[in-house]
Amino acid sequence: MSLRFLSPISPAKRLKSKRLSIHSDPGGVPVTVYLSLGSNLGKRDELFAKAGLLLEGRGLRITAVSSVYRTAPEGFRWQPSFLNQVLGAETSLTPFDLLDTIRQIERKLNRIKLFPNAPRTIDIDLLFYNNQVMDTPALKLPHPRLHRRAFVLVPLAEIAPDFRHPCLGLTVREMLSSVGTGGVKLWR
Repeated sequence: MSLRFLSPISPAKRLKSKRLSIHSDPGGVPVTVYLSLGSNLGKRDELFAKAGLLLEGRGLRITAVSSVYRTAPEGFRWQPSFLNQVLGAETSLTPFDLLDTIRQIERKLNRIKLFPNAPRTIDIDLLFYNNQVMDTPALKLPHPRLHRRAFVLVPLAEIAPDFRHPCLGLTVREMLSSVGTGGVKLWR
């Protein structure tokens, strides 16, 4: 079964199913989150290490770290290859507070958005916030394109192969088998 033919549930149904407000608070009870790290500028492995330390210093407890993978760029092809990694973590931050934290860390590590798919020192994407579903202008959960991205699914399958996508109903392993691993090479 190919994922490109699956369509996630509509945004209206997503909001009705598990609505979170900007002020949602998981009640201080940690939730599991998965973050994707990507970089193709600078000392990429050092940037990943710095990002992990900054995340831990701002309300996350990292519980799982994938290997690092090398991939060709998508979209804008005339740029260096990317390194990609996925982190599993626990946090009591709300989804919007976590997004703000991620953006602050990207700025601290000199992320500049010149144009879509531009080279970058660091890119941190929130893939899953537990099993929450959100569709707002600022934040969409789960990440809307993760099920089509081998460079996300390969490292995610390494640390959470049985995690189930709350909209598609498929595990990470099942999503990966649908897109394949082409172009994703183990770096370290």
